[in-house]
Amino acid sequence: MKIHRFSRRTFLRNVGVTMALPWMESLSVWGDESSRPAKPGSQVPVRLAVLFSGNGFHSKEWWAKGEGAQMELGQVLAPLTDFRQKLLFIQGLYNEEALKGNIHSSQTGNLLSGAPLASGGEIRSGTSIDQLVAQRYGQSTKVPSLVLGCERSNPGIHKNYSMLYSSHISWSSPTSPTPLELYPALAFDRLFKDEAQRGDKRVLDAVLDEAKRFRQNVSSTDQQKLDEYFNSVREVEQRIEQAGKQGELQGWRPTLGKPDIPRPADGIPQNLAEHMRLMSDILVLGFQTDTTRVCTLKFNNDHSYLQFPHLNVDLGHHELSHRNNADWLKVNQFFLEQFGYIARKLDAIQEGDRTALDNSMLMYCSSMLTGNHEATKLPVVLLGGARGQIQGGRVLDYGGKPNRKMCSLYLSMLDKVGIRLKEFGDSQQRLDEI
Repeated sequence: MKIHRFSRRTFLRNVGVTMALPWMESLSVWGDESSRPAKPGSQVPVRLAVLFSGNGFHSKEWWAKGEGAQMELGQVLAPLTDFRQKLLFIQGLYNEEALKGNIHSSQTGNLLSGAPLASGGEIRSGTSIDQLVAQRYGQSTKVPSLVLGCERSNPGIHKNYSMLYSSHISWSSPTSPTPLELYPALAFDRLFKDEAQRGDKRVLDAVLDEAKRFRQNVSSTDQQKLDEYFNSVREVEQRIEQAGKQGELQGWRPTLGKPDIPRPADGIPQNLAEHMRLMSDILVLGFQTDTTRVCTLKFNNDHSYLQFPHLNVDLGHHELSHRNNADWLKVNQFFLEQFGYIARKLDAIQEGDRTALDNSMLMYCSSMLTGNHEATKLPVVLLGGARGQIQGGRVLDYGGKPNRKMCSLYLSMLDKVGIRLKEFGDSQQRLDEI
């Protein structure tokens, strides 16, 4: 097979739009900015995604037992049934610092760092694992990390701790929670557009001629993959535009070269299901195009105020979490359905001998196990093989073991992306089973 050498990230730069391509057998590199000749057969990158929902899960339905295709899952995890052989169900891990201070804020602000939190309204946590990966590993992509959210942050104080802790899982530094992108259109623009004033011009229209030229120089298999990729980008772009026309997403998308009215205030999307699905699509596209290799998606805050009328559930998320009833289970499953949707889309993307899911690490977690603030053991699910480095189809129980720190898990995960540290957060040990 003839190897074509192209600059994957910059071949579209002449039209003013940067849009990376999916992995293709005809291309020999992932990061293309190096001036050194690329070596054929370069490894596909490992991606990291962290998905979060606050307040834990139904106390009787968050469980797994068995292994492989025969693994049994509690009702909360039912949306992941098809992925049992690629799933690690991890129980018994905790953050010691989360047991100090108050509930909610103290249980969330250090979820991805294990760092002690400052009280009294001061903001101090620790750099989270996703941002550490972005700083060390994400510089070869256009967007080092994508930080998405479906509920705006809460700036208040709760029991002497800032509610910013309960609103952010991603921290760029100990004093800086990473800004959330709440609007799908803006997240999409960040991935695929270089200039805000190009907002009215479709990405695909801008690059069509260049893409046709490029298409002639890759294999027939890659031509089909390229066509599928462009169709998927078009689909998400059309959905964002249509949602805006229907008024289902609040926010503003300019129709002029420059605004002729003041920008409306930001707001929470009214159609929650569509909002989450769009953010899930953008996460997948970011990974599929190698525009980013690191993403966090926060479906809601800890101490969340989200409502779920589309599920015929009357109570808000936080109050519902204390009921532990059928409605709470319904909401739990709704969140896990988004996780399953992301996994299914990534698993449909073939990358050499593996799928994009096989080449990723997707972690779903929460700030507590159940709605009664149980944080002595945290709910964790890993999906994906990290490019063949993680064996799925297993249940790992660290309850009662001496090394059961969340940061021990993070040290093991960092190894998978080539970042080997002596310590992270409050741990100097890895989880050997990961």
